[in-house]
Amino acid sequence: MNGQPSPPSPAFAVGLLRDMLRIRRLEERAAELYGQQKIRGFLHLYIGEEAVAVGALRALAADDALVATYREHGHALLKGVPMDAIMAEMFGRQEGCSRGRGGSMHLFDAATRFFGGNAIVGGGLPLAAGLALAERLQGGKRLVACFFGEGAMAEGAFHETMNLAALWQLPMLFCCENNLYAMGTALVRSQSQTDLCAKASAYKMQAQAVDGMDVLAVHEASRRAVEWVRSGAGPYFLEFRTYRFRAHSMFDPELYRDKAEVERWKLRDPIPAYRAQLLAEGMLDEGAAGALLAEVEREVEAAVAYAEAGTLEPVETLARDVYTGEGAP
Repeated sequence: MNGQPSPPSPAFAVGLLRDMLRIRRLEERAAELYGQQKIRGFLHLYIGEEAVAVGALRALAADDALVATYREHGHALLKGVPMDAIMAEMFGRQEGCSRGRGGSMHLFDAATRFFGGNAIVGGGLPLAAGLALAERLQGGKRLVACFFGEGAMAEGAFHETMNLAALWQLPMLFCCENNLYAMGTALVRSQSQTDLCAKASAYKMQAQAVDGMDVLAVHEASRRAVEWVRSGAGPYFLEFRTYRFRAHSMFDPELYRDKAEVERWKLRDPIPAYRAQLLAEGMLDEGAAGALLAEVEREVEAAVAYAEAGTLEPVETLARDVYTGEGAP
């Protein structure tokens, strides 16, 4: 593995900010549309955690596979799923990436090797192991990155997957987004061992904790982990210590954490902090920053317009891919 990282190029550095802004504005707009009842069902926002997805996914190759959780809008977007298709999916339109059948929690796009969105806590972990095993058996060099929250580490599926990944030396990158509260219970109230890297180390797996509010720290740790996995040295576990600024979902009354704590974490918002860093280092000026935000706003509004112009699936085809047998469409 390489030693000291080289400084990022201005284009790469500004690209990190652009990606965080794309996720933030997509989700803020989705929240507004949810309030207008244009988006229905469940909606889990990633606001506050953008540095994790951006820094980590920038370390992956285009043909690496990705499995995510139900808080996956940003992961899908950065993996290459068009924002139009994501927004249309949240609108329940057949122009969406899952033809309007999955909604917010079940984004999927095989073309970009984004294999979900999964509504079951920890449900993506065994699926990722299957993808990684297939890759190893085929002699490929692609890896599988699996994102999950710290709450999933209390699930049996996590431990079974970690065990097999280490035993079989699968090309897997385990990406734990530790936002401290899972759905609504503090980590210290739900798990006896709160050192998450210690749990990974118990499976004889390389593990590292990272400041998930620092996009450059996330990227560098992810780059090194990806290099490790791709070399054939085995799986790798990364704990990204982050925080979601919004409630667990749009239905969550958020009674389990102190509002003052949320405000303290907002002082570490990764977007303004990184923007200020770029301005201080001369990689960005106020004019370029304004133009970047305007560019992102245009992309988001174009996605909303696309979704609003989308169409609902005809009733006649609703049973397709659901029921089989004689007479099935």
